[in-house]
Amino acid sequence: MYQYNEFDRDFLATRNAQFRAQVERRIDGSLTEDEFKPLRLMNGLYLQLHAYMLRVAIPYGTLNARQMRQLAMIADRWDRGYGHFTTRQNIQYNWPKLRDVPDMLDALAEVGMHAIQTSGNTIRNVTADHFAGAAADEIADPRPVAELLRQWSTDHPEFQFLPRKFKFAVTGSPNDRAVTRAHDIGVRMIEKDGKAGYEVLVGGGLGRTPMIGKVIRDFLPREDLLPYMEAIVSTYNLLGRRDNKYKARIKITVHENGIDTIRERVEARFAELKPLFSGVDQQMLAEIEKQFAPPAFRNAPTDAYDAAYRADPVFRAWCDTNLHPHRSEGYAIVSISLKKHGETPGDATGDQMRVMADLAERYAHDELRISHEQNVILPHVHRSDLPALHAALKAADLATANIGLISDIIACPGMDYCALATARSIPVAQEIAQRFEQLKLEHDIGPLKLKISGCINACGHHHVGHIGILGLDRAGVENYQITLGGDGTETAEIGQRAGPGFAYDEVTDAVERIVRAYLKLREGSQETFLETYRRLGAEPFKEALYPKETVDA
Repeated sequence: MYQYNEFDRDFLATRNAQFRAQVERRIDGSLTEDEFKPLRLMNGLYLQLHAYMLRVAIPYGTLNARQMRQLAMIADRWDRGYGHFTTRQNIQYNWPKLRDVPDMLDALAEVGMHAIQTSGNTIRNVTADHFAGAAADEIADPRPVAELLRQWSTDHPEFQFLPRKFKFAVTGSPNDRAVTRAHDIGVRMIEKDGKAGYEVLVGGGLGRTPMIGKVIRDFLPREDLLPYMEAIVSTYNLLGRRDNKYKARIKITVHENGIDTIRERVEARFAELKPLFSGVDQQMLAEIEKQFAPPAFRNAPTDAYDAAYRADPVFRAWCDTNLHPHRSEGYAIVSISLKKHGETPGDATGDQMRVMADLAERYAHDELRISHEQNVILPHVHRSDLPALHAALKAADLATANIGLISDIIACPGMDYCALATARSIPVAQEIAQRFEQLKLEHDIGPLKLKISGCINACGHHHVGHIGILGLDRAGVENYQITLGGDGTETAEIGQRAGPGFAYDEVTDAVERIVRAYLKLREGSQETFLETYRRLGAEPFKEALYPKETVDA
């Protein structure tokens, strides 16, 4: 992984010292809250319903054990003993005191971390496939490209005050685990005629106007990446609307002007910029790539794993759901679920973070990843170590076997924390997970992506959930809309609203009706929910969701 150099360390020290002085001025009253707001947002500090919230960047979701232990220390010392991992592969602390935030930032800097550009109308944390560098289906590790984009975009003088926030996602696999089609810019690493390059998508995004990104370049040569990215963002910076924040995202700019017009403008800007890039960016990329060399994988027998898999049904169930194919024979990618039934999705205590750090050092070549699905990944684990790893996870209450199942729910913080939320998300997620655990159905249901947002901003990615739930305020009462058929992968689609919303205490029953309809309608146990929905359409699910007697009543 990328290691900070002297320039990086000096840059963070200077930024943190500046912010410390700004915090002191806010506390002594020299700055009003309105004056302080843009300064704190530049450093990832929000003011939520009950307290400040600090959002820490985890670039492309990659951590080592030392960094994870520091996150645990920060949670215990300056928060309430836990952190919340988010859909942008960040971590949020929900209860810091303002006077402590500069110390938190200094503690982050000690391990090469920060909170810069995790908020504001600028380029946010660059995200990537959480199996990067390990997945068997991968063309190339996308993290060096993501790191290059991070360095280019951090404190970029032209892009600190964009019309609206801006998000990148990068994948190196044809199987899209980074939701690239729902980002402002999606970068997909591809090969064409034996040459490495990128497919570039633009104008994706969720929120109140969800859109799937459009291909602006079907093949961009590797050496043209940064000038082309700069061409896109600078074109948007000039063309994007600033008169209405709801129409300021690049997806609206693309929609109002048309992809052909945007492409023409971007290509013209690219022609101006390309000669200005002297190749230093490619030299930087080459140096970055050296820091992402794969670990020294070992060759060892897997007899212990094979025996445990045969003998222990609990271990077998965990393996069947929480392991994914690795590019190196004898290894597996391990997903650690932060979705124990009845708990808050994405939360981890300081003690749990330390356990995961220890396990990463012992079994996973000192690497961890945070997924956009709010789980933690150990990307390189030899199969012979899996029984011991599973036993350690069980002891730490981290061995829930539900990755990709209905209880592996993405949920935003909702009205429990967020000042923008209009409904609760966390209690709904907890109740649904507990219901299907009680029914003992989720393994029979199989892969099903359920996502919940507590407001129209869609931080829970409900639009691309197979089943999506959106909480809204209707005349002071929580009302939950359900969408069906969403997909965040390479076959991305925006889910379609099923019909009228449901009261808070009706949501879990409504989801159960949808799922039971699927179990009756599917063709064999291997047909997934999404496959059944695409084969039959929405109507049979709507009939189950809104029984005739309910409609008549």
